[in-house]
Amino acid sequence: MTEIYLEKFRALVPKYLDRPWREEDGLAAGDLDRMLAEHDFTIPLVMREFYLAVGGCADLMEAYNYFWDPDELEVEDGYLMFLEDGDESVTWGLDAAQLELPDPIVFSRDNEDGEWESEEGTFSEFVLDMFQWVFYGEDEE
Repeated sequence: MTEIYLEKFRALVPKYLDRPWREEDGLAAGDLDRMLAEHDFTIPLVMREFYLAVGGCADLMEAYNYFWDPDELEVEDGYLMFLEDGDESVTWGLDAAQLELPDPIVFSRDNEDGEWESEEGTFSEFVLDMFQWVFYGEDEE
């Protein structure tokens, strides 16, 4: 399988944590497969490579918002939910009908009203932008 996003996600570690990427920052492919085996859905390539790159790095997985562990992923209301903010008021997900796409569009749900809304960016764009905002704010690189 061709890796498309893996190096971009691995590069998050030195960029934001000021240290080299280490193998333990990611999940091993076999471990990831075991964690996903119970699900009746397949995650998109971009999400798989995200977990392989940084799925074991708590400093990123729990930086401001909380990425769900692969075995905690679930589909609700037609969306594969993968991220929640600290006070559980917003959940982010992918349209379950688009999981076969390599890098699908991200949607957010206001947990109070249950309405899903497009973030107008793919998973890779959303994640890279989110970490930029979390670590640097909107104005810095």
